[in-house]
Amino acid sequence: MTDINITKGSANVFADLGFDPQEAQNLQLRSQTMIALLQWFNASGLTQAAAAKVLRVTQPRLNQLLKGKIDIFSLDALVNMATSAGMRVGLVIRPKTAVKVRAATLHSLSLKRKKKMTA
Repeated sequence: MTDINITKGSANVFADLGFDPQEAQNLQLRSQTMIALLQWFNASGLTQAAAAKVLRVTQPRLNQLLKGKIDIFSLDALVNMATSAGMRVGLVIRPKTAVKVRAATLHSLSLKRKKKMTA
């Protein structure tokens, strides 16, 4: 039997594929937005031509999105389309896990000082 090495992936498949951190994050946000737009289109019951009008793009441009051509869409263009579709688009920015642990430690130290002061 052959030994199989399994490596646990991160939360970003693009980082796992070797893209630099900035590009991996951008690709992940673009792919998530494209998936949301695809789901909107599938649920809308609209033709490509009608959906393209709602999204304020041409039908061939919508077709490129539906085919998953991520490389030709900027995050800005995708956000504009999602907004035109009536979606609320947001971006969550938070520190890396290691920073959270430090922040939590500092917060707990602060709480301990307050307890000592009131005791």
